[in-house]
Amino acid sequence: MPTNVSRYQDKVVLVTGSSRGIGKRLALRFAQEGADVVVHYFRNGDAARETAAEIEQMGRQAFIVKANLAQEEKVEELFSAVEQHFGHLDVFVHNAASGRNRPAMEVDTKGWEWTNNVNARAFLLGAQRAAKLMPESGGAMLAISSFGSHRVFPYYTSVGATKAAIESMVRYFAVELAQKKINVNAISAGAVETGALEHFPEIEKTWAKIKEKMPYDRMVNADDVANLTLFLCSKEAEMIRGQTIHLDGGITLLIP
Repeated sequence: MPTNVSRYQDKVVLVTGSSRGIGKRLALRFAQEGADVVVHYFRNGDAARETAAEIEQMGRQAFIVKANLAQEEKVEELFSAVEQHFGHLDVFVHNAASGRNRPAMEVDTKGWEWTNNVNARAFLLGAQRAAKLMPESGGAMLAISSFGSHRVFPYYTSVGATKAAIESMVRYFAVELAQKKINVNAISAGAVETGALEHFPEIEKTWAKIKEKMPYDRMVNADDVANLTLFLCSKEAEMIRGQTIHLDGGITLLIP
């Protein structure tokens, strides 16, 4: 596939959790627009290598890094590897997420800490580290959130709470990093049919209810998320700062 010379030509982009699902689609779309991409994964090395191969087929560089974002030192190792390999970073997308899929009354301390560390703490540490790698001309950060941050989604307690924390941090980072010309936003994505939700109990029933309520004629997909991501991380979105943009086909506009 030929490389398109455009907004991200020769930029360095890090997408966490980019071996599959939404993260993979983001990585490929950035590469299509000329970026070199850091492909991050934790468990699925084969999928990460497949993603990297697709990026390289476009004539762009793919740098694979394995890191468990639940561990503070591994987050540091991820950004140190990026710094050593590229020397700088232009765009940081916090996409990787995990969670203990249980009702609120059954969330245990271990599951809570794991979810918080992978989702919220990793974004905190990642944004701090990424800012130091961005050039004087500026850069962009984006966090992938979900409507579970402000709506009740079955078995989503721990994830929803950490997504809400991420959206709050986006506002603080947006203000503090504005003088460094670094833009920070979030996307609150609707239910996107990827492998990430397969492990939720009764997910088929949940999908059926969501599809029934959708005011539009289809669900949100990974390319919808990529379209908005590429815009928000570009100079075209320079004056959109600290915002959480809802990308959900209008479903959250409806009264249950």
